Amino acid sequence: LLAGKIDSWFYDSPLSTLGLDQVQSLASYLKQDPLKATTDDHERRLLHILRADPGAPPSILVSSALRRAVSTVAASFQDRLIKNPSEKILIVPSLQEISRNPDTLSITPPQTNVAPSWIDQSYTKCDFKAIFARQVEMKYHNGNKPIDTNGYKRMSEFCRVAFADIDHENIIVGGHSIYFRSFFRTFLPSDSDFVGKKKKVVNCGAVAFDLWKTVVDGEERFMIDEKSVKIVYGGFK
Repeated sequence: LLAGKIDSWFYDSPLSTLGLDQVQSLASYLKQDPLKATTDDHERRLLHILRADPGAPPSILVSSALRRAVSTVAASFQDRLIKNPSEKILIVPSLQEISRNPDTLSITPPQTNVAPSWIDQSYTKCDFKAIFARQVEMKYHNGNKPIDTNGYKRMSEFCRVAFADIDHENIIVGGHSIYFRSFFRTFLPSDSDFVGKKKKVVNCGAVAFDLWKTVVDGEERFMIDEKSVKIVYGGFK
């Protein structure tokens, strides 16, 4: 922890300067005109959705409560947020990273705005303070993940939230590499050899897929349509 501040290098670790450079690369990618960025119609559609272009299918920005995830979404999508000042990044507790490491523990108190790190505050290409104060919705944030939870429970809870509580078909998630790898391992078919089951998404990578829900013997089951998986930006390593 840093004396006199709600900040830390270790607990809920912030984006580093390298991380901010990676975020800026994603932000630059999202600035591209989809008609010029690719000739693939599906990729164009995804870019329109990410940018919230006029006429694009509606979408929502959601994020883990960990500061590096919120900072990544805020800076990557700042043009979208500036164009739509009433839009907010919804903090979803079930997206918190899967690990016991200190950097996976949230230091933001319940229903309290995320505080920009000292690194965020020194960054001149994004006004984190303004976005965190006005365009981040913390109503579901109840503090750090409870001790009786685990990765599978949180991933399953996110799936339930996606279908029951979020009124958008297109959900743009800011999260974490171990969580996403575990998500692919859990919800892709067991015989799938998709690279994301073994390798992690690169920092600021973007992958699109369709998530399905069915009910078996009265119990909800969730699955990823493997044919729908599309690497939008970056990839895996």
